[in-house]
Amino acid sequence: MAKKIMVVDDDPVIVKYIVSILQDNGYDTCTAFDGVEAYKKVCDEKPDLITLDLEMADEWGPKFFRRLSKEDEFKDIPVIVISALAGRHLAIRKAVATLAKPFERKQLLDIVKKNIGE
Repeated sequence: MAKKIMVVDDDPVIVKYIVSILQDNGYDTCTAFDGVEAYKKVCDEKPDLITLDLEMADEWGPKFFRRLSKEDEFKDIPVIVISALAGRHLAIRKAVATLAKPFERKQLLDIVKKNIGE
């Protein structure tokens, strides 16, 4: 069974790009466009890994991450921050990696494979 990755970003173009990278490499995906939607979906989808933008409408990435971290069932899901914000590496200290937009496909795939395999 393929590993599932949830892509959380408010930019549909970015979401489509990340989803295409992941699906082309055999991963299942689900998406959310803000932290509120992401929290609902993580409960239903139970992803193996999450890519997370920081600055989004309704609920920012750090707030979503704090909510997620309080739940025993979800606190160990690896999170990759993908953001254009300065200081992004400080926003979620427990992230397994932080990528700056724009990023290279290989960078993302290497981090994903290192954290959840193929």
